[in-house]
Amino acid sequence: MEHFKYRHIGISEADKKVMLETLGVNSMEELIEQTIPGDIRLAKPLTLPAALTEQEYAEEIARIAARNRVYASYIGMGWYDTITPAPVYRNVFENPVWYTSYTPYQAEISQGRLEALLNFQTMVSELTALPLANSSLLDEATAAAEAATMMYGLRSRDQVKQQVETLFVDRHLFPQTLAVLRTRMRHTGIEIVVGDYNSFNFETPCFGAIVQYPNSNGSVEDYRSFTEKAHAVDCKVAVATDLMALVLLTPPGEWGADIAFGSSQRFGIPMFFGGPSAAFFATRDEYKRSMPGRIIGISKDAYGKEALRMALQTREQHIKREKATSNICTAQALLATMSSFYAVYHGPEGLKSIARRIHSLASHVSDELQAMGYRQLNESFFDTLTIALPESISVEDIRNHA
Repeated sequence: MEHFKYRHIGISEADKKVMLETLGVNSMEELIEQTIPGDIRLAKPLTLPAALTEQEYAEEIARIAARNRVYASYIGMGWYDTITPAPVYRNVFENPVWYTSYTPYQAEISQGRLEALLNFQTMVSELTALPLANSSLLDEATAAAEAATMMYGLRSRDQVKQQVETLFVDRHLFPQTLAVLRTRMRHTGIEIVVGDYNSFNFETPCFGAIVQYPNSNGSVEDYRSFTEKAHAVDCKVAVATDLMALVLLTPPGEWGADIAFGSSQRFGIPMFFGGPSAAFFATRDEYKRSMPGRIIGISKDAYGKEALRMALQTREQHIKREKATSNICTAQALLATMSSFYAVYHGPEGLKSIARRIHSLASHVSDELQAMGYRQLNESFFDTLTIALPESISVEDIRNHA
């Protein structure tokens, strides 16, 4: 049987023979001898297993996967079980026509893909109540880092002069997001201050603040007063949020947020053992030239007909490096397209029905647990509860029963 490596990661023996003859050598060893200095070569071959056929590879992967222990997932924090509608799964996810993480390089001949991404932008804009959304970023954590550097770039002249380089982050931001933020900010000169948004008084000048809505405990906080205090000292506010929760909650744009970002995973994207998933990013119109990623816009072609185009591409591959907003060189176009079709498939009322059912089930669990004597700590929540466990029960006990 034909080995996997020849079909997918290498040339066939016949191809290799033709190439070697063209180069005037008899073997790969002779080619390497003539082209690669001996002092940089490995002293011995890599320890690799024998090559497999495609069928053998599939069987081996299945054998390894069978060793996984499957638990019910209660983690949340940006990752949720979801149902992918069959038409979306079949016609988009399993359709090679859509297979790319990139927004198209030849936009003029990719009108269908651009329309799907425009739907994504429209969906995000409507749910966040912010007028401008891009056509996806990598994930929620890196989108947080993009929000931080964007707010840093939007500092006022006085803030630049006074070297305001502090970013406030609420302590209930998802831990994985905070970890990526720390890594990305480490070499930028930006100092991260982690605290409680309720007690933070902005005595330390900050150029930006990031909060989670709903937060890592599942609590839905009212950030209106905090946002007003931030804006009073010229501090921008970015909100990490959840599209499904926003179907029911007051959108960030309505209570003053400057940036909203998050993951679109629960709009029909399987968890995939932790990724990938398309991030969304929305902001105010006045900040459009500082926004990372790419924006799909509506224009007219040479014949006066409506046409879609890449309206803004502010990354370093397209413009001068010093003018670029980000060096992120890809998006998650396939997964953004899937989530936009998820919204189109269900429609506004269908999404509301799904969100209400999710919240209703969480409310039922909350009521039942409290009836059994447990304390549920979240006064306001969408789908995540924080339970105070009695001393006789540990988190490990619950995990073992999951």
